[in-house]
Amino acid sequence: MIRRARALRALEPVALLAVPAVAGLCAYLQLSATGGLVLLVTLLCLALFFASYEASRPALRQILPTATLGAVAAAGRILFAPVPDVKPVSAIAIVAGATLGRQSGFMVGAIASLVSNFFFGQGAWTPMQMYAWGLVGYLAGVLADVGAFRRGWVLYAYGAASGLLYGLLLNGWYVLGYVRPLTWQTVLAAFALGLPLDATHSAATVGFLAAIWLPWRRAIRRVVAKYGLR
Repeated sequence: MIRRARALRALEPVALLAVPAVAGLCAYLQLSATGGLVLLVTLLCLALFFASYEASRPALRQILPTATLGAVAAAGRILFAPVPDVKPVSAIAIVAGATLGRQSGFMVGAIASLVSNFFFGQGAWTPMQMYAWGLVGYLAGVLADVGAFRRGWVLYAYGAASGLLYGLLLNGWYVLGYVRPLTWQTVLAAFALGLPLDATHSAATVGFLAAIWLPWRRAIRRVVAKYGLR
């Protein structure tokens, strides 16, 4: 079981890179089933992450912080539903990744998207949202592991970039699946239409980080230290 967990964990970066790699290859080849193929690879990536998390045999005290933050992120997304693209999910996934580790960061982002979409509506877009917000949390864990967030400006710069990253992934999937003909003109037009909302998402993420980063990090670190979660 330990060997399986290590193998799955080693495959996580490969799975994350596979989604944009397949999307780019399909776009280059102008395949008609691009949207479906990217969706399939995204589902496989999510399956690997959930299998990896299960194989690590987390104790209840390890699951609870991740599940709680995922639920809070989902509730926050629903609470801010009246305000387009002002959502705390990215900020909470970043906090989770930075304090609980990259795997928990991914799970928080993915869980928040899946759970909140029972309110917003499930669809073919749900796996890509799970992947995009999961990636935001995962990369936060990577940056925290190398000490990048010791500089406050890096945290907020990443928060701003995460909104654009999320928009890039969701808009990219939409373009590949639904925009025809697929030309530079149609692609740029589609991304330009989404840019104001992506910029709003970025600004909101920075605002939420400014509000929750210090108190939430302090509280989570106490829990981590008390129960030896990392």
